[in-house]
Amino acid sequence: MNPVAALNNYLMVGAVLFALGVIGFLSRRNLIIMFLSAEMMLQGVALNMVAFARYRGNVQGQAFVLFMLTVAACEAAIALSLFMVLYRHRHTLDVSVWQELREADQDPIVDDEPLPPLEPEEPLPHLTPAGREPEHAPS
Repeated sequence: MNPVAALNNYLMVGAVLFALGVIGFLSRRNLIIMFLSAEMMLQGVALNMVAFARYRGNVQGQAFVLFMLTVAACEAAIALSLFMVLYRHRHTLDVSVWQELREADQDPIVDDEPLPPLEPEEPLPHLTPAGREPEHAPS
């Protein structure tokens, strides 16, 4: 296969990955989906760098991608742990809920369509403690 044609194929796949990542990042409000979309953009860039390195016949681009993926793995672990803390605090991963994390001079973003309110969960049944008889209704 012609090396230029192979390079074009890899560049197209990398561009599609990057474009899908941008669309996912801009269209979703869930923190985990936004994070995965950013990782998809990173993979598209990494694929392009490896393709260019292979086309030019050197390994510098491939070595850089290796270090980039190592940093991305560390960043993923830190980001997911932060998401867990945020979820425990507000019980949602919706980005629009976190308005107080903005800088002081920025206005909060108001959604055109606010999310519907959460329905209260019905309480779970409780077992009686050991040794006590359950209360019976008089018959």
